[in-house]
Amino acid sequence: MIRGNFKNYFLIFIISIFLISQTVLSAGSYNKENNENIFTILALAIILILARISSLVERFGQPAVLGELLIGVILGNLSLLGFYFFDKFKQDPILLFLSELGVIILLFQIGLESNIQKITKVGIRAFLVACVGVLAPFILGTYIIGPRLFPGLSFNTYIFLGATLTATSVGITARVFQDLKKLHLPEAQIVLGAAVIDDVLGLIILAIVSSIVTFGTINFGTIFYISLKALAFLIGSIILGIFISPYVGRFLSKIHTGLGMKFTMAISFCFVFAYLAQKFGLAPIVGAFAAGLVLDPVHFKYFKDPEIIEDIKREIKELDHKTKERFLSIINHHSNQHIEDLIRPTALFLVPLFFVITGMNVKLETMFNLNVLFKALIITTIAIIGKVVSGLVAGRVNKFLVGFGMAPRGEVGLIFATIGKELNVVSDELFSIIVTVVILTTLLTPPILSSILKKQEEKTI
Repeated sequence: MIRGNFKNYFLIFIISIFLISQTVLSAGSYNKENNENIFTILALAIILILARISSLVERFGQPAVLGELLIGVILGNLSLLGFYFFDKFKQDPILLFLSELGVIILLFQIGLESNIQKITKVGIRAFLVACVGVLAPFILGTYIIGPRLFPGLSFNTYIFLGATLTATSVGITARVFQDLKKLHLPEAQIVLGAAVIDDVLGLIILAIVSSIVTFGTINFGTIFYISLKALAFLIGSIILGIFISPYVGRFLSKIHTGLGMKFTMAISFCFVFAYLAQKFGLAPIVGAFAAGLVLDPVHFKYFKDPEIIEDIKREIKELDHKTKERFLSIINHHSNQHIEDLIRPTALFLVPLFFVITGMNVKLETMFNLNVLFKALIITTIAIIGKVVSGLVAGRVNKFLVGFGMAPRGEVGLIFATIGKELNVVSDELFSIIVTVVILTTLLTPPILSSILKKQEEKTI
C-alpha cells in the first residue's frame, strides 16, 4: 500500500516540477513564447492520456509499446484528413528532448533489471548474433537487393542501403520484453548484449561507407580510432562503474539515507554515463544501459528511509512481536533493493513520449506510391531475414525469438539514411523506401515477438 502510494505521489511530483519549471521559465513573457510553453503542457497531457488509453492493446495480448506506436502513427497522419493540430507536436523542442530522455530512462531500466553476470554468460553468443546480424543484411542489401531493385545506380548507393539495413533499434525490442516480463530469459539477454555490440559495429560500418563515399578509399586510421573509443567506453565504463559506485553510495548515504538521495544517485549515474557515451561517439542509450548494469542493490545498502520504517511500525503495532520482526526484516531487505521501483514513475511519464513521438514521425503518405511500397515490402522482407538468420548462432535458445528481436530498425536506420542523403548517394525515392522499411519493421516486431513468446510459454506449460 505504501509503495503504491509512493509511486503515485512521485509521478505527480515529477509532472508538477516540470509544469512549475515551465511556468518559471516563461515568467515575464506573455507573448508567443508563453503560448508555446502552454501548448507544450497541453501536448504532454494529450500524449500521456492517449498513451495510457492505448494500453488497451494489452487486452488482446499485445505489448503496450505497440499501442503507443499506433497512437503516434494516427496522430502524426491526421493531417492527411485535413486536421493539422498534432503536426506541431513533431517539432516541439521540449517534447523532442523529453522523448529522447524517455528512451535513455528505458535503457537504464533495462540495465537495472539485467545484470553483468547474465550478460557475460551469453557474451560470446551475443557477439556472434551481432556480427551475423550486421554482416547478413549488409551483404544482402549491397550485393543482391541494391543491384536488383535499383539497377544502374552507383556502388556507393548500394553500400549505403546495405549499411542502413544493419542497424538495430534496441529500444523497441527491450520494451516488448519488459512489457511481457520476459527480460530474465536468455534470449532477451542475448538480444540486449548483441544490440550494444551492434551499435559499435554500426559505427564502424558507417565510418567505412562514409569514407568510401567521401574519399573513395577506406580510412583505416579513422576506423581504428572509432573502434578503440567504443571499446574503451564499454569496458572502461563498466569497470569504473563497478569500482566507484559503492564509494559513491556510501558517501551520499552519509548526507541523507532517504529515497530522494537513493533516486538521485541512480538517475545521476544514468545521465553521466549517457553523456560519456555520446562523447565517445556512441548512442546515449548505450551509456544508460551500462549504468543500469553496474548499479546493483548492494550499492544502496546504506540507504534506509526512516520515515517509511516509522510508517510500517505504526501500521503493524497491533501485531505480535515475532510478526513485527518479520515485517521489519522484509522492509529492511527491500529498502536495500528495487531501485527500479523508484525509477518506474519517471519512466511512466517519459518512456511513452518516446514511442508516441516515434510513431508520429511515421509518414504514411510514403506508402501511397505503389512502386515505393512494392520495393519497400521486398526490402523489409530481406531486412527481417537478414536479422532472423542471426538467431542461428545464438545457441540452444529460441532462435526465432533472438532473430526477430534484432529486427526493428527504428530511428537508427533513419540516421544512416539521412547521412546518405546528405552525401548525395541516397535519392528521395530510396529515402522514402527506407522510411517505409523502418515503419514496417518497427510496427511488425512487437506483435511477432509477442506471438513467439506466447507459443514458447504454451510449450513449457
